[in-house]
Amino acid sequence: MGGGDLNSLSALYPLMMSIAVLGVLALAWGGMTVLRRGDRRRGVLMLICAAVILGNALIWTV
Repeated sequence: MGGGDLNSLSALYPLMMSIAVLGVLALAWGGMTVLRRGDRRRGVLMLICAAVILGNALIWTV
């Protein structure tokens, strides 16, 4: 857990970005589905979560 080799983390970067984008897509789709079924609070929370993860992914790319 201490100061390790950062080169091993850079190899995982594309995997982390792919998982984040898939999570955003799943949360957005699920949030819209839940909203259509009438559960407004859960749908909005899922969409907010998708927006936060998308923001993090955009920050990681800079």
